[in-house]
Amino acid sequence: MMKNKKLWLCTMVLVSIGLLMVYSSSHIWALEKFNDEFFYIKRQAIFAFIGMIGMFCTIHIDYHCYEKHAFKILVVCFILLGLVLIPGLGKVRGGSRSWFAIGSISLQPSELFKIGMIIFAAKYLSVYYHYLKKIKYALIILGVAFLGFVLIMFQPDFGTGVVMLGSIVLMVMASPFKFIYFAGLGLVGVLGFVGLILSAPYRMERILSFLDPFQDPLGSGFQAIQALYAIGPGGLLGVGFDKSIQKHFYLPEPQTDFIFAIVAEEFGFLGGVLLIGAYLWLFKTILQVSKNVKDLFGSLLMIGIVSMIGIQTLINLGVVVG
Repeated sequence: MMKNKKLWLCTMVLVSIGLLMVYSSSHIWALEKFNDEFFYIKRQAIFAFIGMIGMFCTIHIDYHCYEKHAFKILVVCFILLGLVLIPGLGKVRGGSRSWFAIGSISLQPSELFKIGMIIFAAKYLSVYYHYLKKIKYALIILGVAFLGFVLIMFQPDFGTGVVMLGSIVLMVMASPFKFIYFAGLGLVGVLGFVGLILSAPYRMERILSFLDPFQDPLGSGFQAIQALYAIGPGGLLGVGFDKSIQKHFYLPEPQTDFIFAIVAEEFGFLGGVLLIGAYLWLFKTILQVSKNVKDLFGSLLMIGIVSMIGIQTLINLGVVVG
């Protein structure tokens, strides 16, 4: 997939922008918390470098290898999802038991499960592609995905679960599965998500703070308000690189989920549009490549991956801009 020059270029552009903005958004906090303004950018650069090595290695792996071992990959991912829930094995962070601690490195099995589930779904859907007009065949793969979603919710990690489940649903939609069935399944899904939101007070607080963060400006709405205070002054062209005011201890942890607020503050509306355009370019390129893949597995695998990245991007940007 990465042999496509446009895809490679777009990936490099996004990684470079990411490194640049992690430094810009984090060096004030890093200097205060760790007495090292390069603390976060060094870690990000290390993982980006590891990711690049992984990317260049996987270029030379025939993706049919994933198809061959799809079931084994999924079983391993399910085992890891179960093991992380065991006290002593799983590390609690931010109220969620979602990580394995390996020295100074943390491994999140739910992230691996997203990939494993997409690989398995691509194989299943390619094998039963012409049978998917019957609802029972689609319900099998959706049921497996839902089981994974339940295990992820035990951590709990609502966001990761939604991204995984949404990716599989979009893959099924790319099959001959009748759209009318989605109406019924969609209603069940909406009712289920409403139930999950109502069952946990913190999720309800997040929804309410998203709809109107000024209801609790010093509590659940604080992060969203500070993000808007960053985006607003950015105007059309921004205040300039590394000249953000909000990253000076106003917007908590600006180098994490709310980094787009700093992008919008420093580079303005135009910078934000260009960044979103780069992501759209990435998605469009992947989908174009998927049309030229000779077999269904490869095509569906790419659709699943672009769906996963796209849903995560949409959720993140949606939350940041309110």
